[in-house]
Amino acid sequence: MHINKAFIKNYRTLRSTTVEFNKHLNIIVGDNECGKSTLLEAVYLALTGQLNGRPLINELHPYLFNAEAVNAYIASLGTASPQTPPEIHVEIYFPVDAALADLKGINNTQGEDVPGVSLRILFDNDYATEYAVYAKELAEVRAMPVEYYKIEWRGFSGNPITARSIPVKPSFIDASIVRNTASASRYVVDMVKNVLTPKQLAGLSLSYRKMKNTFLQDETVENVNTGLKGLKGKISGKEISVSLDNSARGNWETGIMPHLDDIPITLVGKGEQNSVKIRLAMDAAATSHVFLIEEPENHLSFSNLNVLIETVAKAHEGRQIIVTTHSSFVVNKLGVESVILFHRGVTGRLSDLKKDTFEYFMKLPGHDTLRLILARRAILVEGPSDELIVQKAYFKKHGKMPLADGVDIITVKSLAFARFLEIAEKLGVTAAAITDNDGKLAALEKKYAPFNGIASISVHYDTDVAYQTLEPQLVKKNGVAKVNSILGTAYATEGELIEYMKSQKTDTALAFFDTTEDWDAPDYIDKAIQ
Repeated sequence: MHINKAFIKNYRTLRSTTVEFNKHLNIIVGDNECGKSTLLEAVYLALTGQLNGRPLINELHPYLFNAEAVNAYIASLGTASPQTPPEIHVEIYFPVDAALADLKGINNTQGEDVPGVSLRILFDNDYATEYAVYAKELAEVRAMPVEYYKIEWRGFSGNPITARSIPVKPSFIDASIVRNTASASRYVVDMVKNVLTPKQLAGLSLSYRKMKNTFLQDETVENVNTGLKGLKGKISGKEISVSLDNSARGNWETGIMPHLDDIPITLVGKGEQNSVKIRLAMDAAATSHVFLIEEPENHLSFSNLNVLIETVAKAHEGRQIIVTTHSSFVVNKLGVESVILFHRGVTGRLSDLKKDTFEYFMKLPGHDTLRLILARRAILVEGPSDELIVQKAYFKKHGKMPLADGVDIITVKSLAFARFLEIAEKLGVTAAAITDNDGKLAALEKKYAPFNGIASISVHYDTDVAYQTLEPQLVKKNGVAKVNSILGTAYATEGELIEYMKSQKTDTALAFFDTTEDWDAPDYIDKAIQ
């Protein structure tokens, strides 16, 4: 059993998003705060009714609602046509399967006759009159009053459901949410409990109770309790003594600390902790059909990450895995064909690109592809020399390096510019390409014509075919004397200087990057770095 598709509306950062999943492996890549974690959380919520390990009703708060939707609603309250209070809606679509027949129906936003579940957090009209008074009398509504909301959890059949009604069982694995030693220990203990048999659990509980009884029989403890008897009547009318907690609150789960090679798990490295937590969770959830894994690379070295990814790769055989990551290694190891590009709620796949473009990226290591996906803005250049010049030109213009502005300068062979721009177009990433004209203006215009009119994409080159590459352009803009001064050379003619610069591309770019002398970037570069 697996998930075909998820539709999410107004949940946290996701205003309206539809994601289609592969049957087995899905690798979701995107920048921070783009909604990757929110996607996993929403899927788990719709399948279990739980948020942060508790029933949704106990975790309902105003900040679950998409801020943009809330702001639009609040702004409408003072108008002649106020909007209805926004609702959160999550739909999970399953393939047609006899085991899911009770969930099958057309009660979904797509109108598809398939099995699925729908979870809605919506305004309860039973409180309409009371809420109208509340909204009218309140000077300024700033957040959603969740007290007036209800939760509807139904199958696409239209029938109410519970977690037991859903045969598809998920496991949400996010080791990074464990932020203190007590919860770290409890997290692993919970995983261990799922591995142990009922007989082993009962035996462990009995042994722990025996240990508590032994504690009271210790000579030192008996002496302490004898001494405390003298306090009777001074502090309380009852006899005071010390013991171990024998209530349900003091059971073995709270008193036992998992160890790795005789070292408490809370004292081993963060990387080892995360690796153990993830692998334990995957082993413990043997009956799960869907694994939702949040950034498995956290705190792990290359070698340890390799071992962990082998575990994940093996686990997806016969089960569905949806994993988020920033790591090019994770992408390469698990397979770029499984990548789902995620950018501000907009999704796409490398496999959706043109066939030749997809095949090109299948052969790449993946690092530069991820850089483009994760960048707020990208500038593509032809080589290391161009990168140095653009970096320094950006610094001179803005007073800081591009990365400080979230701008990534990516070195790409000019033959692949159009392939990268195709990804940028699909995801709405702002991207600029800086290229030489090579004396072939007509060819350049034809090559980049498909991107004309796309606001987020621009291509920059100089139209003077007498100065076809970067080095001649630097001389054209700054003059022979200035360039000689920067390079520490004394060439008499423009032609001689350009020949030298072409033969010493890297040294030339480094000299321009390091110099304290003022110089100007060619106009086409200056326009690209606006």
